[in-house]
Amino acid sequence: MSLTSPRRAGLSDQVIAQLRNQITSGEWPVGSRIPTEPELVEQLGVARNTVREAVRALAHNGLLDIRQGSGTYVRATSELAGVMHRRFSGASPRSIAEVRSTLESSAARLAAERRTESELRQLETLLARREEAWATGEPERFVTADTTFHLAVVAASHNEVLGELYADLGDLLRNWLREDVAGGLRPEHHLDHGRLVEAIRAGDGERAAEEAAGYPFVCLGLKELYAAAREEEAEERARRGATGAPTRQDTPGAHASRGGPPESSAQEDGSG
Repeated sequence: MSLTSPRRAGLSDQVIAQLRNQITSGEWPVGSRIPTEPELVEQLGVARNTVREAVRALAHNGLLDIRQGSGTYVRATSELAGVMHRRFSGASPRSIAEVRSTLESSAARLAAERRTESELRQLETLLARREEAWATGEPERFVTADTTFHLAVVAASHNEVLGELYADLGDLLRNWLREDVAGGLRPEHHLDHGRLVEAIRAGDGERAAEEAAGYPFVCLGLKELYAAAREEEAEERARRGATGAPTRQDTPGAHASRGGPPESSAQEDGSG
């Protein structure tokens, strides 16, 4: 989608509308850097001050993030998403898990009752892509595949308000998932979503809701295990540093002894 030179009347508002459209249409995805100010001036055929005013307005509304020395990046796809990002970016992981569980379980129940055959086929395709993304071992690719799958489940609920609300929370949820897989995609932490799709296929709303409701708390448990491990290692480094002794990770066999989360939780923990 190309930008066009706006009419003179309401110039700033027209530029804002065009830039917003680039964001909401997905032409400029969340996290991407938008064209530089000189490039926008050339594409739009307006003065630098007009472009600057429009960019600042969208940054104020939470859609753009102006980073000095780096550029301007897309933060959210709507004003509401921007507000949510600013308001809840510091929320506790448990609060995020509880909200996500509530929304996704409701969506899964409705999807089991309302999904079309076309939507079911799409879910099966997206589930396969999610598995393929996990197999690559690339965290960002998995984040994209997992969030796309969950968005499709919500869309299959045929509840417009629920869909918009979940989409506006999408950036926050993606960041939460990125933190979840930051340590790598470990096989023992894989969480199969096949049972969710099976429940939706069978029209079993209760089972679909139960499956979807549990996923966020499994992810939360994994986060808490990692956080506890990092805190323990930091405390040990501090103790060792005070005595001049080597830290555990500097000791032969340390990596092998550390391992991953306890075996009892490895079967439960996963991502997405």
